[in-house]
Amino acid sequence: QVQLVESGGGLVQAGGSLRLSCAALGITSSISGMGWHRQAPGKQRELAASITSGSITNYADSVKGRFTISRDAAKNTVYLQMNSLKHEKTADYYCKVTREFVNYWGQGTQVTVSS
Repeated sequence: QVQLVESGGGLVQAGGSLRLSCAALGITSSISGMGWHRQAPGKQRELAASITSGSITNYADSVKGRFTISRDAAKNTVYLQMNSLKHEKTADYYCKVTREFVNYWGQGTQVTVSS
């Protein structure tokens, strides 16, 4: 039984910052990767940032240099620090954890960027 608990979403002014967190419950071992996917209204869900068990990070070109992904392995938690948020980044963010080639998804947390 796996549950991903996300937090940190909300309303922020353009140019502001938010920090998302996702705690993976019910997973005891063998997590190969954790990450965040973004889904804007009317768009497909796309990778924003990911981090492997070996701490290798990957970022979408649109967020590179502004977003930072990190993890706390002891807590099975992944974070996404989002700086310089733009209006076009208003979207739902979904946490994903991969274990033994199986993907687990959070319910999503909404990030709304105001003008």
